[in-house]
Amino acid sequence: MMRWQWANPLTLIAALLLNTALLSACGGGPASVVSTQSYASNTASSSVTSANSSNASASTISSGTAAVATPAISGDGTATVTAGTAYSFTPTVAAAGAVTFSIGNQPSWASFNPATGQLSGTPTTADIGTYAKVTLTVSSGGLSANLAGFTITVAAAPVQSGTALLNWTPPTQNTDGSLLDNLAGYFIYFGNSPMALNSRIQVNNAGLTSYSVTGLPRGTTYFAISAYTASSVESALSNVGSKSI
Repeated sequence: MMRWQWANPLTLIAALLLNTALLSACGGGPASVVSTQSYASNTASSSVTSANSSNASASTISSGTAAVATPAISGDGTATVTAGTAYSFTPTVAAAGAVTFSIGNQPSWASFNPATGQLSGTPTTADIGTYAKVTLTVSSGGLSANLAGFTITVAAAPVQSGTALLNWTPPTQNTDGSLLDNLAGYFIYFGNSPMALNSRIQVNNAGLTSYSVTGLPRGTTYFAISAYTASSVESALSNVGSKSI
């Protein structure tokens, strides 16, 4: 399209200011369960009594031993974790003696500690998906208990985007120096290179002097502005500004 040059393109756009991008990330943070293991000890006692006489002697032994208790395990490792953030879960255990742990359906991205029952790891974008029926078992004294299966969901990190606030001064003259009395609006051109401003936003309000461009991708985006009249005559572009997200 043919563009008309104004006498002083810089008077068309006196300033192009970019404010700091407003970034937001939705997310989800990692699940973390901190627990302690408690152990309840059983005690056993015995006593021996003896009685002696001149005719005979006798001994009686009485003893009591507590039954071995089945270990108990509790907690819930269910969580939604964002790729790139850490996950950790440790169950709570009550047992009469030393314990060991085992796991079923362990996620490939997570490590498991058989001494503490801790399941932890940091999934990547390659691990996005659902890991269902993860089960933990605690064993002590030949007995065991199972934790109900839980699900870990690895979600994609939200796409980060930013905003650039553009400010300008409206032109007041035509290229021949005459009064500009039919200004109709502006075009905002932007792209990932100052030589490739391939996207365009039309601002149909000659009275505006600022505009926020939202949803910008990560990286650097370049901007320039032109003005146009009611008869569709468009000015040259302003100087090029940029914003890095």
